[in-house]
Amino acid sequence: MSEAPEVVAGVDIGGTTTQAVLCTAGLDVVDRAEVATPAREGGAAMVGAALLALRLLLDRSPARLLGVGVGAAGVVDARAGRVLVASDSFRGWAGFEVTAAVERALGVPAFLDNDVNAFLRGEVARGAVVGEENVLGMTLGTGVGGALWLKGALHDGPRGAAGEIGHVPGFGELPCTCGGRGHLETLASGRAIAARYGERTGLELTARAVALAAGRGDPDALAVYEEAGRGVARALLITAGLLDVTTCVIGGGVSRSWALVESAVEKTLALEPPVSGHPVRVLPALLGGDAVAIGAAARARAELPIHTGGPQQTPR
Repeated sequence: MSEAPEVVAGVDIGGTTTQAVLCTAGLDVVDRAEVATPAREGGAAMVGAALLALRLLLDRSPARLLGVGVGAAGVVDARAGRVLVASDSFRGWAGFEVTAAVERALGVPAFLDNDVNAFLRGEVARGAVVGEENVLGMTLGTGVGGALWLKGALHDGPRGAAGEIGHVPGFGELPCTCGGRGHLETLASGRAIAARYGERTGLELTARAVALAAGRGDPDALAVYEEAGRGVARALLITAGLLDVTTCVIGGGVSRSWALVESAVEKTLALEPPVSGHPVRVLPALLGGDAVAIGAAARARAELPIHTGGPQQTPR
């Protein structure tokens, strides 16, 4: 009988759904499953849903699981495997020991990342920025998230908050959901796009509906997306000035309306190029909804002694 193939798993625990994938050592997706996230039922229920998705995959695969990576929304302690801060969309999530719960249930090593860090790991491993040494990852979704890849490795800083470009002030005076003011998230998140359009028109639309209105030539919708694009460009220039990082990969729901944002980004970058003179390169993410889960699997692969058919991966 042939030996069961070895796989790593990646999990993306989002506010609405939880996605799980099984990957080969080369990070090819073997199978995937999705379940609802019980975000209001506490950490144990949320990890339980993730484990359910993983068991669905393992039950229909002959593979041997070597480890699990988890990408989770919020500020996390990646080394301790614990969620530190979570939004009010989640109940009983802050403080939850994620990796300990997964390891008890499955008997394999588990690793935790912030979801945007996992997104960037995925895009570097198998997406838009494969092989890049220095990258800013940015997600434009309900909020705005950021992550840094420096000198070929994820850089999360001493407290796990490096790269959080969505919560840097200097983008006006509007209140942010985090309690601060004037953050990029107040301009470029899906929630902000809907709010800014509502302020202009008195209408309550989703960001997707605002994008459709912009596509029909609605001047207020176009203005809101242009303002978001200018904000994103300024964030890219801040990153280029501070870190000399001039490659950015952008994902998230708002990025699906990238055509509405792109021209304002390009105009702003052309008017104020980085001091280095090196042009900023902005790439749309390639992995779509799989990016966080594949990135989480990439974290597990990097931490484990898995033979990939090439040079041995080193932990990052």
